[in-house]
Amino acid sequence: MTTMRLERTHDKVIGGVCGGIAKYFGWDAAIVRLLYVVLSIASVGFPGMLVYLILWIAMPEEY
Repeated sequence: MTTMRLERTHDKVIGGVCGGIAKYFGWDAAIVRLLYVVLSIASVGFPGMLVYLILWIAMPEEY
């Protein structure tokens, strides 16, 4: 039995965070990246760069 882990992928543009989130939920990585950019730009309450940096540090890289 395999367990799904939230981890950064090698399918990356910058750090692999959005690719890892997409893989975890079974979504397309391009959609997750687009949603992340739109949410970061449209919402002042969502500090996108800070969240991305924290996830980049906290998420392990896939094997």
